[in-house]
Amino acid sequence: MWLCWLTAHAGRPAGGLRERSRQRVRRMSNDSLDASQERIGYRFGDPNLLRAALTHSSCAESPQSSNERLEFLGDAVLGLVVCHEVFCRLPQAMEGELTKIKSTVVSRRTCARVAARLGLTEVLQCGHGMDVGEQMPPSLAAAAFEALVAAIYLDGGFDAARDFVLRHMGDELDRAMRSEHQFNYKSQLQQYAQRVLGHMPSYDLLDEKGPDHAKCFEVAASIGDRHFPSAWGPSKKEAEQKAAKLALIALGQLPAEVGAEAGAES
Repeated sequence: MWLCWLTAHAGRPAGGLRERSRQRVRRMSNDSLDASQERIGYRFGDPNLLRAALTHSSCAESPQSSNERLEFLGDAVLGLVVCHEVFCRLPQAMEGELTKIKSTVVSRRTCARVAARLGLTEVLQCGHGMDVGEQMPPSLAAAAFEALVAAIYLDGGFDAARDFVLRHMGDELDRAMRSEHQFNYKSQLQQYAQRVLGHMPSYDLLDEKGPDHAKCFEVAASIGDRHFPSAWGPSKKEAEQKAAKLALIALGQLPAEVGAEAGAES
């Protein structure tokens, strides 16, 4: 008798859980879609895209109705928007600097922070027992944000997605650009030299010392017929950065106290 009862009721709890999950999605669609669109500042032509972006696979009716596929697409769209913006705003920056800025802006931590600011952690539909709100794992929040970017891209095109990303990630982008670009003295010197002096800076290798496995290089920067103090570094690139720093100090573009630091590094 007991075995027959277990057999007859096997699977019912799971079915009940799936039904409760579907009910959560329905409640979200009825009560939260409008509020979510107001919060993110975008009105969907197809609200089902927003519904999918805010549905985790743990409570989706099928894998295709969750935000996993949208997350995949949104990651690419987000990367393109950020890369294009950084590329245009820093025309003198090299590939390494651009890559660092992009990696910071599209990181899981940054995306999760923006998702929380937009309230996505409060409306993301998750299965029973999963943390929501402030306790939501950053990976889930970041995935929801990327899925939302993809949903807007599919609904309104690239321009709509770009506007959304820059509107809500502009501060993050500016902060990353300042943090990275602040210490790229070669880029700063190049921009100043072109804008103010009308010349491109050049770097002259003056000397090198040490064995092949541990060489040091002496480099000096010059702009037109003006030459600046030299600096030593363990690689040509680092020596050029230090030489650019000294040139910026001589040109009054960096505070004088940085000179002591540069001299100590040399």
